[in-house]
Amino acid sequence: MLVTANGHEGFFPDNPERVFNVFAYFTIQSNLLLGGTALMLAAQADRPQTVLFKTLRLNGVLCIAVTGIVYHAVLAGLGDLHGWAEVSNFLLHTATPVAGVLGWLLFGPRGTIDWRIVGWSVVYPLLWLVFTLIRGAFVHFYPYPFVDVDEHGYWRVLLNCLLVAVLFLALAAGANTLDRRLRRKRTVER
Repeated sequence: MLVTANGHEGFFPDNPERVFNVFAYFTIQSNLLLGGTALMLAAQADRPQTVLFKTLRLNGVLCIAVTGIVYHAVLAGLGDLHGWAEVSNFLLHTATPVAGVLGWLLFGPRGTIDWRIVGWSVVYPLLWLVFTLIRGAFVHFYPYPFVDVDEHGYWRVLLNCLLVAVLFLALAAGANTLDRRLRRKRTVER
């Protein structure tokens, strides 16, 4: 955030628009969602979890995984970053996705994912996409090149988003299957 606040290049060269625009990025929202649900887990480890929390926790893990994969597959070579911008980029797109997925694999919680939770987890990325496309139509800013309607048109952007949606759903199905297997394994070990 400090790197963004002190910069003057980019689509929004002045504050506060520049700082507020940071929250339009799926990367930032995914990092916040993962961090927020991890903190909630740490604070309430022994309490039963609601459907909303289970959905948000799955979203945090899936969205951060998608962030890391899409960044490294599509976006990594697009910028020439230095100094603190390079450090924050590494933390947001590499370190947090790896730590977030490993944290879920190692510590769970288990038994929180089913197909209903997977279904609910699709709502957040869809809302982000709708917000991004509507906002972009008015301000002509899109946080990622593959959702830039002004450059690619709606059909190409929707195709790009469909590919990301397939990745998201594949990861969700994998998380559901893995969660059940890891839960059974822990039950057998006890």
